[in-house]
Amino acid sequence: MRIDLWNLIFLIGFIVYVVIRGVFKQRVKSNEMRVRQVDGLEKALMLIVIPGGLFLPVIYLFTPWLAFADYLLPPLARWCGAVLMIAALWLFWRSHADLGQNWSQSLEIRKGHQLITQGVYRSIRHPMYASIWVWCLAQGLLLENWLAGWYAFAAFALMYFVRTPREERMLCESFGQEYRDYMHRTGRIFPRKHA
Repeated sequence: MRIDLWNLIFLIGFIVYVVIRGVFKQRVKSNEMRVRQVDGLEKALMLIVIPGGLFLPVIYLFTPWLAFADYLLPPLARWCGAVLMIAALWLFWRSHADLGQNWSQSLEIRKGHQLITQGVYRSIRHPMYASIWVWCLAQGLLLENWLAGWYAFAAFALMYFVRTPREERMLCESFGQEYRDYMHRTGRIFPRKHA
């Protein structure tokens, strides 16, 4: 078992991340779906992302199997990873909390779904994705292993660039001009500068 300070920080953050997701998943599980676009592509993306986000870090922390991909980082990089993890967890939680009953794990619109444009959604359309980008950076800086540390970043990049346009099309179909106006005044994962 590889538990140094930085791996312990990652492990605690990982548990908090899973708890946040589990709590909100439980809260919305009885909500009726109106639109669900979970096709083969969506399932394939999840199968690519899950190993990097869940299994590889656990294998790295609790077995020697990934030791061939280890490397060393300076302490400053790992401190940056810890700070990024805290920021990612806060934004991840806030994104879920602001969405409330409108949250779903995949491409779904729930019955009574509302377009959320307040809280962290006031400035960016996809703060949850922003939090996952930050999380992936933190993971790479905390876990000194090319696979356990950086696979999640590469896998999430694929998911983000494939899924986000599909999600935005679905939201345009569901909310029409209201969502198009929202797109115009917000950025996807960074606030949009207005002239």
